[in-house]
Amino acid sequence: MIIIASHNGAIGIADAMRVLKHGGSALDAVEIGIRAVEANPADHSVGYNGYPNILGELELDASIMDGRTLNSGAVALMRGFPYAISVARQVLERDQPHVLLAGQGAERFAREIDAESWGEMLTDEIKAVWRERLAAVGATHRVARNSDESTELTDERPLLDLVKLATDPERVAGTVNFIAMDGVGDIACGVSTSGWAWKYPGRIGDSPIIGAGNYADNRTGACACTGMGEMAIRASTARSLVLYLQMGLSLAEAGRRAMSDLRDLGGGYIGGMNLIALDRDGNHVGLSTDAGRTYIFQHADMDTHGEVEREVVEIPSRWAGAPCA
Repeated sequence: MIIIASHNGAIGIADAMRVLKHGGSALDAVEIGIRAVEANPADHSVGYNGYPNILGELELDASIMDGRTLNSGAVALMRGFPYAISVARQVLERDQPHVLLAGQGAERFAREIDAESWGEMLTDEIKAVWRERLAAVGATHRVARNSDESTELTDERPLLDLVKLATDPERVAGTVNFIAMDGVGDIACGVSTSGWAWKYPGRIGDSPIIGAGNYADNRTGACACTGMGEMAIRASTARSLVLYLQMGLSLAEAGRRAMSDLRDLGGGYIGGMNLIALDRDGNHVGLSTDAGRTYIFQHADMDTHGEVEREVVEIPSRWAGAPCA
């Protein structure tokens, strides 16, 4: 039995391992581990108190995949329900043959299954950061409070232009990943995120896209991504790594190949990427475009989790056609 996770999964990995030790499934462990991160107000990239979109609305994405059956469940653009991973799990369990529900459909499904709902998903701290970011791009005068105490942009300036000004490459990345192998050898993988800070309303990254940000297959292994999700979508990064394993590459080489594929992406916006992966033999690896990034792991015989630095795969970054600083 083993669990690996992005470094922000430390708050939930002990609970996840406890699930495995008590005979729970890999799916159970992934869900429990991620829920702890989703409820953590100090983590602004996932769940409750995550960074909102440009309108100040918190839209959550998540996916979970069963490596034994290849069944998957995902939600995107969901508002008002902090535990996106649990709603995604129920899509997998109860909404077959569907895989992905978005927006109002995801929220309706969450209500139908009595998913836990929180009235307020953002603290005053994050609301203040959002307003400060708008002010930094000259949008202060465009923000007003209406009678319902929700916040809206009131002028006719296109949001697309404002998003481009407000987007901060340092806050593009942010997600939690968990991959688990249980006592019978089944593998599961899960991802949850609040997406880019100040994103365009309705933007969906790789986290709820099976094959892009998340993929698990008992026959070979699993992979999950964090970073600029658009890159993982365009390159099918999670599925690519698992496919490279199927082709006979080692886990380390499969990871390098999946990351290197991103070098060939064109366009004006190329940012950072990180991934973690596990093969069917329990070997694990983490890779990143940035030095110093880490991931965590825990075997059943470990009292606490360990932390490992990710291997660096350099990918030249650019933002609006210019290299990122």
